[in-house]
Amino acid sequence: MRSAHFLIPGDPETRTGGYLYDRRVMAGLTAIGWRVELHRLDASFPMPTPAALAEADAVLAALPERTLVVVDGLALGALPEVAARHRDRLRLVALAHHPLALETGLDEAASQRLYASERAALRQVRGAIVTSPSTARALADYDMAPERCAVVLPGTDPAPLADGSGGGEWAWLCVASLTPRKGHAVLFRALARLESLAWRLRCVGGADLDPATAAGLRTLAAELGLAGRIEFLGQLEEAALAVEYRQADGFVLPSYYEGYGMALAEALARGLPIVSTTAGAIPDTVPADAGLLVPPSDEAALAEALARVMT
Repeated sequence: MRSAHFLIPGDPETRTGGYLYDRRVMAGLTAIGWRVELHRLDASFPMPTPAALAEADAVLAALPERTLVVVDGLALGALPEVAARHRDRLRLVALAHHPLALETGLDEAASQRLYASERAALRQVRGAIVTSPSTARALADYDMAPERCAVVLPGTDPAPLADGSGGGEWAWLCVASLTPRKGHAVLFRALARLESLAWRLRCVGGADLDPATAAGLRTLAAELGLAGRIEFLGQLEEAALAVEYRQADGFVLPSYYEGYGMALAEALARGLPIVSTTAGAIPDTVPADAGLLVPPSDEAALAEALARVMT
């Protein structure tokens, strides 16, 4: 029986697109007869503690020679030295969602450190599983040749078309963790330009990845006078999230970067009109006739697109 060991930091059951992708890859391999073993690494990655680095090293050291090991990019990028110690003994493969250095909110020094670390780590692997052609192109800057990347699109399950809100207010849905990269602040400021239109926004996404950003977004909504029109729902289970999609009139995701955009694909499956950005893989995920895409961080363009959809 073929087998693969997956190293994933944090809780794989976390309801984000990246973790959902990992779960689907593991489930898919299991379904076709592979034996899949999951090794959970510390949640401190991609800025691991010394103990977290030692733990990852110990996990790899305990595996037999020639074992196929798939390391999630959230961890691999911080493991260049560890990966180098095991590259000749194990068959290491990266699972790259998007380059760590492209995470929004990093200062230049942190971004450069992550770039150098991830570039060094990717030199130690035999290849990479990537979520989109865009991610494969991005990894070329990390000396990862395109022929060493296997593009495995996340895909979506069939879903019923949305019913819409049926109310007097246009119901926007945004499904994204409350982190800087997802662009909520730009969205709130764009919506503040549209106070005369009847709309409401429901934000689905966890606050635990960046509590400071989450708190700042609540403050911003209040400062803009939008606290009564923007609702933060936190992470939702699958059934509750399906209700949100069903009752939405439109979907908005103003990200600064996406390696694929699984929430966008879910919105497409439900026939929702989409407003998003031209960042990363989003133009690959959202067909031109299914959404309006604007430059990331452009509040005016985002407001114009939102208004166009609503009117």
